[in-house]
Amino acid sequence: MPTLRSATIGAVVAIGAVATTLVLVDRGTVPTPFASTGCTAEVDGHSVDIDLEQAENASLITAISIERGMPARAASIALATAFQESKLYNIDYGDRDSVGLFQQRPSQGWGSVEELMDPVYATNAFYDALAKVDGYETMEITVAAQEVQRSAYPDAYADHEADGRALASALTGNSPEAMWCEVPDDADEASDELDPAGLVPRAATVRADLEARFGTLSLGGFEPAGVSTGHMEGSAHYEGRAIDVFYRPINADNRKRGWALATYLVANADRLDLGTIIFDGRIWQARRSSQGWRDYRVPSSSSGDRAILEHRDHVHVDVLD
Repeated sequence: MPTLRSATIGAVVAIGAVATTLVLVDRGTVPTPFASTGCTAEVDGHSVDIDLEQAENASLITAISIERGMPARAASIALATAFQESKLYNIDYGDRDSVGLFQQRPSQGWGSVEELMDPVYATNAFYDALAKVDGYETMEITVAAQEVQRSAYPDAYADHEADGRALASALTGNSPEAMWCEVPDDADEASDELDPAGLVPRAATVRADLEARFGTLSLGGFEPAGVSTGHMEGSAHYEGRAIDVFYRPINADNRKRGWALATYLVANADRLDLGTIIFDGRIWQARRSSQGWRDYRVPSSSSGDRAILEHRDHVHVDVLD
């Protein structure tokens, strides 16, 4: 079973984190002297600052827990564990034969090196083991983590409980708009040719990614050969660059689900070349990402159901052109 990585490995990871520019997110207030990319989760006064690679891994770990139907507590335990074991990086080294996000050991039956270097496989393996821990939902995070990991330093997981809880709360939608990311607002030139569903390649990638992470979704805003009506003038939907993910009826549970998906998207905005995310009367844009989530103002020319116009029943996401 995995054990805590050595001090030397921990130092290497720390140096690697600096090299990948782990910085605080500038929300338009105090300028940072470094490249301002990264993500912040803030819940109940506790803030966690991570870089974009860490955010992608944290969002993957959480999305898998949601798709499996596990409680937010499971994500908190998994995230605290991954923080301790790898600093949320998918590393190919560790103590003895440990590898990956959770520093699982092939020699202890977790899987092959190749399998454990796949974050999806490694995360599911962790949750498979956690699900077998009777009463993990009410255990202290460090105790539940130790039941799975069997670390030589069981108390070390406690150092990351607050960070794990904050990230899990934001990424499961239990704390709406509690995570935001600052990303570059440009992307390499890409094809604008529509696929059979009516989406450009980048948007098709987003669709496939969301369905892989969250399972079956209620999708709209695109159709074969493209859409020509039903959206405001200049909408990215007309170019096949946008997708709507519906959460109906409007209620507390669907609002939470919507925020889980919207937060996953903002955590992966750089990887997926996203331009805009809108949900629940709030908007995030790559070109203004330093400002985080902002109020979404419905254009004065728009008419119809206010709740729909404010995107309270669906998440809108579009990709950079």
